[in-house]
Amino acid sequence: MAQRADGSQFSIELSLTPWDDGAVRRGFVAIVRDISDREQLTKEREDARAFLTTVVSQMPAMFFVKDAHTRQYLLINEFAERTIGRPASEVIGKTDEELFPAFGKAYMDRDTSVLNAEGPLTFESEFVREDGERSILKTTRAVISGANPSDRYILGVSEDVTRTRRAEAEVIRLGRHDALTGLGNAASLTSRINELIHSKAAFAMLSIDLDRFKSINDQFGHEVGDAVLTQVGRRLRAATGDLDFLARTGGNEFAVILTGGQLQKRALKVSTDIVRRTAEPFAVHGEPAHCGASVGIVLCPEDGDCPAQLRERVDLALYRAKRGGGGIACFFNREMDLAEHDRRKLEGDLRLAIARDEIDLAYQPVVCASTGRIKSCEALARWTHPSRGPIGPDIFISLAEECGLIGKLGKDLLRKACVDALCWPDDVSVALNLSANQFRGHTLPQQVAKVLAETGLNPRRLQLEVTESLVITDVEGTLRQLRDLRAQGIQILMDDFGTGYCSLSYFQQFCFDKVKLDRSFVRDVAVRESRAIIEAVIGLGQKLDMGIVAEGVETEQQMRLLVETGCTHLQGYLFGRPMPKDTIVDLLRNHSASQASSRITA
Repeated sequence: MAQRADGSQFSIELSLTPWDDGAVRRGFVAIVRDISDREQLTKEREDARAFLTTVVSQMPAMFFVKDAHTRQYLLINEFAERTIGRPASEVIGKTDEELFPAFGKAYMDRDTSVLNAEGPLTFESEFVREDGERSILKTTRAVISGANPSDRYILGVSEDVTRTRRAEAEVIRLGRHDALTGLGNAASLTSRINELIHSKAAFAMLSIDLDRFKSINDQFGHEVGDAVLTQVGRRLRAATGDLDFLARTGGNEFAVILTGGQLQKRALKVSTDIVRRTAEPFAVHGEPAHCGASVGIVLCPEDGDCPAQLRERVDLALYRAKRGGGGIACFFNREMDLAEHDRRKLEGDLRLAIARDEIDLAYQPVVCASTGRIKSCEALARWTHPSRGPIGPDIFISLAEECGLIGKLGKDLLRKACVDALCWPDDVSVALNLSANQFRGHTLPQQVAKVLAETGLNPRRLQLEVTESLVITDVEGTLRQLRDLRAQGIQILMDDFGTGYCSLSYFQQFCFDKVKLDRSFVRDVAVRESRAIIEAVIGLGQKLDMGIVAEGVETEQQMRLLVETGCTHLQGYLFGRPMPKDTIVDLLRNHSASQASSRITA
């Protein structure tokens, strides 16, 4: 140290050299250098090195450096020590193969990859410590050069992404599993089916629908319903085993995928066990709850080899099991179930046709037996399918009744018939058949009154026909609504009389305006038994002031016999087939009472 004139001290470097003058030493020569700046630079370098050492040591990620030639570790930080589970003294100077025999070679292969690459590379893999603890490391490797160009080093930074990956895996798991039962969900079922089809593996799929489950929710509440669904999941697992795939695909719908050999035999065994187990009571909060299950079964590839086809066909098999009363298992039956599929397809087309107002009406005249004049026209529904052609009303009307479309269809056809009738002579009525389903809501009289008000048709020109079976279904409710319709001035006819089980006592409660004799009696009118029945019905009609309409009149002989017997009105091909609205308008315009009368009296 040296001292300046101002008293401040500074660091010096002193060099002494002897000063000789021949043989006589004269003294020393001293060179004094101020090294304050050099010391300051050295201190800054040391501080920087210490800072970098601290940064590397305290990095919240694993940091390591390897010799590119020997692949030996030269440096690891404290995070790396904790991650690896070994101190730096056990790591430095060793290779991955020496440290991690099980997967060290894979690490060295990655080192080779980055040495041959043009830039850093990132890898992700699971690391297992000696104590068995597992973690997922995301490591980025880069190559750096040393002071000597021939010196190369592999620098790596590893981030512990275990929590992130586990959280992501849990999100994926939740996205593929049902939260209530823990089983797979619809998405995972689709994935499993696609996986098996892609690998060309044979499998059986069971579609399970709980029977009477709605009544559990209604009786006990949704909390109990959820508890039952959880128990169902456990029972399904007990029936199938841990190796089979299970999923909850809907509210009370489940699916099972079976793989392996003897699939048909095993599917039958498993489905039978499922039906048996679900039929046993479910104990929930001390209360027994009862349901059951129906099962549909398809085999791949026998019943289909694509997901959509298999799903469709297992639904058809399940539908047949449900339609059979439930509590049974049904394999897909090509003949039976494809017929049902065709019916469902037709149902979809019918829905579309009704929505588009594509159901038309044809009209068949009804003539007065005594004058030959057309007194009314019966409106008959007609549907021409775009690819199948004409569909019989016996098919699509019953289909509309089954799938709940008859209400809208009936209202649409009533409105259409009333509008068409406005173009007819005022003394010609329009007749329309009613379905039993139209009476179930007990609002039919109000609906009819609304249509009449909207169209402006006189109620006295409207005739509504009901069948015997309709009256039998709900005698009191039906007759009450018929009285309300009659009160509006509408005529009420009994159609197809004699073919059902109608009690004559109904005529005591309600007197119909007309009774239509079924065409089976008219066809055999020349037969003594049929003619006797016709005469009896006509006699009843005369006593009760009811008109008698004979349907299905096709020959002159039938006409003469029916007129002689006393029928008041006649309908059939002899007087005209069902015809479009424009044709019936022309017929009514050109109709001559004398022409019909001459034909009747001939």
